[in-house]
Amino acid sequence: MNRSTSSEQPAKSMVRRIGGYLHRTIPVFDEAGKIIHYTLQPLMVEFRPRDLMQVVVGASILAVPVAFTEETWVLGDELPLVNILALSMLSLLFISLFVYLNFYRFNLKGNVFEYCKRVAGIYFFSLLVVGLILTIIQKCPWGENSLLALKRILIVAFPASMSAAVSDSLK
Repeated sequence: MNRSTSSEQPAKSMVRRIGGYLHRTIPVFDEAGKIIHYTLQPLMVEFRPRDLMQVVVGASILAVPVAFTEETWVLGDELPLVNILALSMLSLLFISLFVYLNFYRFNLKGNVFEYCKRVAGIYFFSLLVVGLILTIIQKCPWGENSLLALKRILIVAFPASMSAAVSDSLK
């Protein structure tokens, strides 16, 4: 609650780096309008190595069960590339909206590069996790049919990237 007397301006929140992480310091006022202390609110606008690990684990959460289903393998073979690319674009749209609403809604100004880096990082590392899993279980025929391998990766990356984004938002 920002209270102030008519003659003094209310103190505004400030962004500070504490322990290597960005925080918003928010003043708390007493009844007389004087600042009695500050509360800290972490700003999760930087994509850090810890976030990357959360993305990898989060992508694995849904990549593993989906990658092991025969329906996914068949869908990769039967679905036209245009549909799979549309699914990939939809995935990027969902990630972009989720990341914006959870991290950058009030902090996008000055953090556009970090926003783009987070969205691209979530999707790219989800693709890597899915590609690795499908290659290990021999469902990415890279030497025989690279297009089929890519299509399967993009299909499984849809749910994997969603779980990666949700996992990244946990702090």
